[in-house]
Amino acid sequence: MDSVSIKIFFQLALSGVIVGSIYGLIALGFVLIYKATDVVNFAQGELMMLGAYFCYYLIVAYQIPFIPAFLMTLLFSAVLGVLIEFLILRPMIGKHVFSVIMVTVGLATLLRSLVGLFWGHDTYRFPAPFSDKAIHVLGLSILPVELTTVLAGFGLFVLFYLFFKFSNLGLAMRATAFNQKSAFLMGISVRKIFSLSWVLASVVASIGGIFLASLSSLQSNMSIIGLKVFPAVVLGGMDSIAGAILGGLIVGLTENMAGGYLSKIFGSGVKELSAFFILLLILMIKPYGLFGKKEIIRL
Repeated sequence: MDSVSIKIFFQLALSGVIVGSIYGLIALGFVLIYKATDVVNFAQGELMMLGAYFCYYLIVAYQIPFIPAFLMTLLFSAVLGVLIEFLILRPMIGKHVFSVIMVTVGLATLLRSLVGLFWGHDTYRFPAPFSDKAIHVLGLSILPVELTTVLAGFGLFVLFYLFFKFSNLGLAMRATAFNQKSAFLMGISVRKIFSLSWVLASVVASIGGIFLASLSSLQSNMSIIGLKVFPAVVLGGMDSIAGAILGGLIVGLTENMAGGYLSKIFGSGVKELSAFFILLLILMIKPYGLFGKKEIIRL
C-alpha cells in the first residue's frame, strides 16, 4: 500500500470511530432502559431527535447561547423521561414484555408526529459553537465537533460503568432488571428505578441527538438512526454498558470501511447492510452478544 492508500484507510477508520461514538451514545440509552426494566425501547431514536430539535429551538427562537441551551435541553429531557414513565409505562408494570415493547413503538410514532407538526420536515443547520477549522494530527483531519463527540461518548461510558458497578443506585437498577419482585421485597422502589432509567436514557439520547445534528444536519428523519443502532446494541450485549460503546464502534467502523472500499463494487447499499452482516456472524458464535449475560434455561 502506498502512503495515499494508508492515509485514506486511517481517515476512514477515524471517521468510523466518530460515527461509532454517536452510535454508542444512542445504544447506551437502549442498554440503560433494558438493564433496569428488561424492556427494549424502540422510541430511543425519537427521544434523540426531539432533544436535538428542542435545543435548536432554544438557540434560534430565544437566542440562548449553546451551553445554557444544552443544559436546559438535558433538564427538558429528564422531565420528559419522568412523564413518559409515569403516564405511559407505569400502567404497563406487570404486563407482558411484548405489550410494553409495542407501547414504545407507539410512543416513537407519536414523538415523530409531534416533531413534524411543530418543526416541519425541512433540513436545518444546527447552530453549534464549534469551529469549522479542522485539527490535523499525523496527516489526519478531525473537526472540533468530531473530537468532542468522541470524548463525550467515552466520558459517558466511564461514568455509567462506574455508576452501575459501584453506586447503590446503580446496583438497585441492576437488581430490578434481574428480578423485579425480589428487588421489591428487598426494599427497592421499583417505580423510582423505572423513572430513573427513563430519565437517564432520555438525557443520553438528547446528548447523542445534539452531537449528531452538529455533525451533519437537523432533520425529521434522523430518528431512523435509532433503528440503525439496534444491531450495535445486540452486538455488544443488551445489558452491557461496555458492549453498547464497543458495538457502536464496530458498526461505525464496519459501515465506513464498507462504504469506502466495497460500495464501488456492490453499490451504496452495502454500507447499510454491512452492520447486519457482522451482527449475524458474531451472534452465530456468541448468541448473547460480545458482553451479554448468558442465560441458562432449564426445560
